[in-house]
Amino acid sequence: MEKFDVAIIGAGPIGMASAIACTKAGLSHVMIDKGTLVNSIFNYPLNMTFFSTSERLEIGDVPFISHNPKPTRGEALEYYRRVALHWKLNARLYERVNSIKKENGQFTIHTSKAELQSASVIICTGFYDIPNMMNVPGEELPKVHHYYKEPHVYFNQRVLVVGAANSAVDVALETFRKGALEVTMVIREDMIRESVKYWVKPDIENRIKQGEIKAFFNSSIASIRESEVDISTSEGIVTIPNDFVLAMTGYTPDFDFLTSMGIELLPDDGLFIPKHNTSTMETNVPGVYLAGVICGGMQTNKWFIENSRVHADLAIQDILGKTQRRSGDAKTPGKM
Repeated sequence: MEKFDVAIIGAGPIGMASAIACTKAGLSHVMIDKGTLVNSIFNYPLNMTFFSTSERLEIGDVPFISHNPKPTRGEALEYYRRVALHWKLNARLYERVNSIKKENGQFTIHTSKAELQSASVIICTGFYDIPNMMNVPGEELPKVHHYYKEPHVYFNQRVLVVGAANSAVDVALETFRKGALEVTMVIREDMIRESVKYWVKPDIENRIKQGEIKAFFNSSIASIRESEVDISTSEGIVTIPNDFVLAMTGYTPDFDFLTSMGIELLPDDGLFIPKHNTSTMETNVPGVYLAGVICGGMQTNKWFIENSRVHADLAIQDILGKTQRRSGDAKTPGKM
């Protein structure tokens, strides 16, 4: 059985930052992900542009040079591949973690391919794998998509986009400009969210004002059928013809995975924030740490690459301190 000082669950940018911090501290590491490197970024829309500038996405002291101030998905994938190679990160990709058990002071990690051991665990799993469901009749139909890749699929089709945040706005604008027959937005709020990218928000508002993109505000999906959708509005049910529903309703962390390890979730305000020490990132389970967006529970818009990179350093500082104390105790005669 392979043994490591630190096992990192998730190979996104914050998982990579944690692995780099291990290397700097002289701790052995393994980084495990059920998908590819930076799997969430890989699953972003093909033409996506980041909100952040390139220098705010940097990790591991490796410069991120992009053609424009705000990098694209393709540039980010190239950058993080380069970082992984530069730091020689020990990444096990396309390997699902099935369970993590603590036995005799060590964590045994059962994956789809192997069994590993580590003294500490850092969870950097993000939130992009489990979409928030609308829980309406017809949501299981093949025409309902919770992920969006590119607009060509929707050429000459009647598209309904659910949501008012960045993803929904990007999808509505791109499908509109790439030949969708009709684009309709269904929005729970009474306006496009203020958090939408500042260079995009006027565009979507003008398209709605001009009637080029239809929008139902203060509304929600009531039911979905093969060729039409019922929309619940303040004036009653409105039925429109429809070919595809793109539900950009956000995603949720894998809480079952956290609770299976004994991590407590704080139900305050329905956020279910995993219990952890914000100074060390250690959870209520000694030796298990959090880093990245997972720290916010359902508040998935709180932590991003640029403001959660520090989590990796905080966790590794605490792990290194405990490792050094254990080593010192082992060398001191009479210490138990």
